[in-house]
Amino acid sequence: MKAIIFLILLLAPTLAQAQSYQCRAPSLSKPASPVRKPADESRRIIPVSGYTLALSWSPEFCRTRQDSKRHATQCGGDNGRFGFILHGLWPDAQGDRYPQWCRATKPLPPAVVKRNFCMIPSQRLMAREWAKHGTCMTQQPQTYFRISRIMFDAVEFPNMDRLSRKPLTAVDFRKAFAAVNDGLQPDMMRLKVNARGWLQEVRLCLGKSFRPRRCPRNLPAVRDNRPLKIWRGA
Repeated sequence: MKAIIFLILLLAPTLAQAQSYQCRAPSLSKPASPVRKPADESRRIIPVSGYTLALSWSPEFCRTRQDSKRHATQCGGDNGRFGFILHGLWPDAQGDRYPQWCRATKPLPPAVVKRNFCMIPSQRLMAREWAKHGTCMTQQPQTYFRISRIMFDAVEFPNMDRLSRKPLTAVDFRKAFAAVNDGLQPDMMRLKVNARGWLQEVRLCLGKSFRPRRCPRNLPAVRDNRPLKIWRGA
């Protein structure tokens, strides 16, 4: 794993620090409770063939959750306003199956949560991503989130305010996102769009070396000409 981290440090572009939204990590004294594997999901320990960096567009996620206690740290406004956040760094495998829930976890230390809060502003989401995906990549949560943070910070984000003010299709957005990231092509990402056409998530396809790669054909894709809208917040 040390060799992988060193490789990432060599490959990662200059840190973009593209998110201009203010973030205030909450005071934490208790560890984040571990998330256990749901009974209806299986434990899969299979070889890793690549990764997905899933980036959630927070304004759309929070549009109907501003008063939700469950999502207060991300959507309530007291801890800041968020643009793109990291949903997770997910190991992939050949075919439709992917590694998950590789082993049981312990509570996340408060220092780990606070260090990564502005990237993943939810203790529960952080604990879930570590339990479901991170345990299939490394032994320690600190290592998983360090790799995730390097990859997240290396992403440049397009001007979402400007894009939201013009008519867009899915391929228009993918081209705009690729244009500000060296080495990224439109076919190296997938979008998640809700039934009403609003952008929910950008998923970057990465190879085993964490370099961007063409997305596997089996991954669901939004058709190029589908109209796409971007919610900027109230």
